[in-house]
Amino acid sequence: MKHTLSVLVQDESGVLSRIAGLFARRGFNIESLAVGQAELPGISRITMVVSGDKRTIEQLTKQLYKLINILKVQDVTQIPSVERELMLLKVHASKQYRSDILDIARVFRAHVVDISNTFLTLEVTGDPGKIVAIQHLLLKYGIIEISRTGKVSLTRASHINTELLKYVNNKFNYAE
Repeated sequence: MKHTLSVLVQDESGVLSRIAGLFARRGFNIESLAVGQAELPGISRITMVVSGDKRTIEQLTKQLYKLINILKVQDVTQIPSVERELMLLKVHASKQYRSDILDIARVFRAHVVDISNTFLTLEVTGDPGKIVAIQHLLLKYGIIEISRTGKVSLTRASHINTELLKYVNNKFNYAE
């Protein structure tokens, strides 16, 4: 199972290298990684997506706490959270298919950030499912380049799991 870890660290050189080294020594791959300044000066938030069972993630969490500069480690996988990614996607956009690509972009609320006679570059922001969905739809037009950020995540202050609400609403609506 994939787990999303939110790690608060003191913003000092080498902290990311020590974390990556810890994962490498234990044979774990970091599938997604995003790092940026947190709410307090001198503190950074690292959001990582890693695969493993609950026990493995608990062990990794304990190991992370042993590293210097680690302030807080939280597995937010099962906690109601807001998750987002950013993707820049350059797609072949001949005149014949340009309007189709723009229609797809509009549905996904993607922004055109560059245009030429034969290519469109789109900026897409959203949950990981949205990112994968638009990428899949645009494959048939010819994706030239993709650049994605890692997932960023913050727990919901409301503690409401909107994914669960979508599931319940869909189930209820289909039952009618």
